[in-house]
Amino acid sequence: MSVIDPRHLPFNKLPPPVHVEQVTANRKTYWQNLSGDESPSHPRLPPLVRDLEIDYTAVSLVVPEKNRFRVKLEGWDRDWQDVGNRRQAFYNNLSPGDYRFRVTASNNSGVWNETGTFLDFSIAPAYYQTNWFRVTCVIAFMAMLWGLYRLRVRQLAQQFNMTLEARLSERTRIARDLHDTLLQSFHGLLLRFQTVSNELPPGNTKQKLDSAIDQAAEAITEGRDAVQELRSSTMVTNDLAVAISALGQELAAAETSEDSAVFRVTVEGTPRNLHPILRDEVYRIAAETIRNAFKHAHARQIEVEIRYDERQFRVRVRDDGKGIDPTILDGDGRAGHFGLHGIHERAELIGGKVTVWSERDSGMEVDLTIPASRAYTAPSAVRRSRLAEKLSGKFSGKGTAMKS
Repeated sequence: MSVIDPRHLPFNKLPPPVHVEQVTANRKTYWQNLSGDESPSHPRLPPLVRDLEIDYTAVSLVVPEKNRFRVKLEGWDRDWQDVGNRRQAFYNNLSPGDYRFRVTASNNSGVWNETGTFLDFSIAPAYYQTNWFRVTCVIAFMAMLWGLYRLRVRQLAQQFNMTLEARLSERTRIARDLHDTLLQSFHGLLLRFQTVSNELPPGNTKQKLDSAIDQAAEAITEGRDAVQELRSSTMVTNDLAVAISALGQELAAAETSEDSAVFRVTVEGTPRNLHPILRDEVYRIAAETIRNAFKHAHARQIEVEIRYDERQFRVRVRDDGKGIDPTILDGDGRAGHFGLHGIHERAELIGGKVTVWSERDSGMEVDLTIPASRAYTAPSAVRRSRLAEKLSGKFSGKGTAMKS
C-alpha cells in the first residue's frame, strides 16, 4: 500500500504539447488532424459558415483534467480568451476571410506552453459577399442614376423643343395672317389711293397725297420685310457665324470715322444645328451687343467667339470700348434704355444664362451659355452650307479683321 503526502507532491516542470484536432462547420467535419502535426494544413471552409467548432487538446499524462487552455482567433478576438479546461472553441456567423486560430495550454502544475500551436483556415465568400459583386452593384447603381438623369434631360429637352415648336408655329401663323390680311388690305388701299391721285389735277393736294402714298408704300415694304424675317427663320440653315459676321461688316462699313473698329468672329468646335427660334434669339442678343459696341462704346477691337461644346453652346462678345459703370449693371440700367433687359429676357426665354461684365474705360463682355440638350437639335454634328464652311474657316483661328 502506497501513501502520497499532498504536501510533497512532485512539481511538473514540463509544458504540455498542444494540438488542434478537427474543424466542424455547420455540423459537418471539414478537417481532421490525423497526423498530429503541430502546424496543420490550411483548411478552406465553404461560404455562409454560421456555426464553427474547433477541437483541440494538450498531451499530458499527469492529471490531464487539470490542463487549462487559452484561445484566440486572430481576425475576430481582440484578446486571449481563458476557457479553463474546455477543449472546444465555438464561433458564430464568421465573415468571409482568412483566420488564424491560436491555442496555448498549461499542465497540472500551471506551467504554460506559451508557444502553443495554431491553425490557419479561410472561409470562402458567397457570390454577394465578393468584391466584384459589390463593384457590379455600385456600377449598376451609378448606371441607373445616369440613365434616370439622361431620361430627365431628354424629357426637359423634349418639353423645351415643344415650346420652341409652338412658338415657331405661332410666328409662322402670325406672318401668314399679316401677309394675307393686313398687308394685302393695305396694298389694296394703296392702289385705291393711287387711283384717286391719278384723277386729281396737279397741285398741292395731289403732291401731299403722292407723298403720303410713297410713305405708305415704304411702310408696306418694311412690313413685308418683317414678315419675311418671321418666315425665313424656318428655312435658313445654321449660318450663325455668317449672319453675325455680315452684321459686323455692315456696321463697320457704316462707320464714318477714319479709325473704325476691327471686327473678328471666331468659331471653335464642330458646328451643329441650332433650333431656328433659339438661333434667332442668340443672333439678336449678339446683334444688340455688337451694335452697342459700334455705336455707343466707341470700341477699337470687337471680338465674337462662337463655341460648340458637347456640354453647352457658347457665344461671347468682347470689346475694348468705354464700358459701363458697374453700378448701372447691378441696378436697373439706364433710364429709358432696355438693351440689357432685353438680353437677359431673351436668354431666360431660351433656357440660357448670360453674364455681363464691364468697367469704365475697360470694355465690356457679354457671355451667353446654353446647355447642349437645349441648344442643339441633333446629338451629332451636321454639315453646313458651302458658304458657311468657307466663311467659318475664314473666321476661325486668329479671326479675320474687317476695317472700313
